[in-house]
Amino acid sequence: MTGRALGLVPQLAFLDPERLLILLVIPLMVAAYLFAMRRKNRRGMRFTNTSMLEVVVPKQSQWRRHVAVALSLLSLITLTAAFARPKTQVDVPRERATVVLVIDASLSMQATDVKPTRLDAAKQAATEFVAQLPEKYNVSVVSMAGASSVLVPPTTAHNTVENAIRSIQLQESTAIGEGIATAMRALSQAPKDPDKPESVAPGAIVLLSDGANTVGRAPQQAAAEAGAAQVPVYTIAYGTENGYVDLDGKREPVPVDHQEMQEVADLSGGEYFAAATAEQLQTVYENIGSEVGYEKADREVTARFAGYGLALAVLAALGAISLGARWP
Repeated sequence: MTGRALGLVPQLAFLDPERLLILLVIPLMVAAYLFAMRRKNRRGMRFTNTSMLEVVVPKQSQWRRHVAVALSLLSLITLTAAFARPKTQVDVPRERATVVLVIDASLSMQATDVKPTRLDAAKQAATEFVAQLPEKYNVSVVSMAGASSVLVPPTTAHNTVENAIRSIQLQESTAIGEGIATAMRALSQAPKDPDKPESVAPGAIVLLSDGANTVGRAPQQAAAEAGAAQVPVYTIAYGTENGYVDLDGKREPVPVDHQEMQEVADLSGGEYFAAATAEQLQTVYENIGSEVGYEKADREVTARFAGYGLALAVLAALGAISLGARWP
């Protein structure tokens, strides 16, 4: 489950919407066709010997005539839409951006409520997340426990990042606020754009933790500072309410602190997610990847509409030929 709705349908718009006024002739053409059909039926009623009329003028299939006209009108509608230059929004990879993965390595992450352990499942999902990011994306890894450290500064060498994720080991305590502060320092190390050295590349932090800060600065304080710097923190509260660990022969419950993860996301302008299984965690990472790895861009789809219109025009022409031909 996630903290946001997914699967939004792209919206269609037009670069030259005034050209759609051509469609006003469609109702007139339909009215003219109906009027012509009515006149034809009235003229046909003047002939009493219909058998003689069918010899002179072969009877035509009514449904084929209607289909041919309908296809012609649909072709005109579609080609008019193409003339108005339709556009839609698509996801395109950002050319420059940085994401910092902050992975909780505290002892509570050895809980086995997510198989094989919370930490092992988290590392597997994180490496797959990195693999799906655009090649030009800078990625950094922060290991977070009682102390936080930058394992890999922002780099486009994603293989190095994946190896660093696999190397994370369990440590004592949990310092979520310090982990966010360390991630902010890692973001400042992102390579500059040689063409625009003064520009700041978009950045985001992905924080995976089972919550429950125990040492260091308050997570809310660090999250507010990240928000002020326009760096959203995407939080993933990982694990179940029934998780536990065995420490010195004593079973200690380690439930997930959803509230703290929610507050961090809200204060930073990021989004909150929850995952109780390895499969859910993978889905969450995929969703975050489409959020921070891509941006919306307008894409003109005139050629697509023109192709539809041409196909309809061909079908309409075949219908007209069928009406004009004498079949044995």
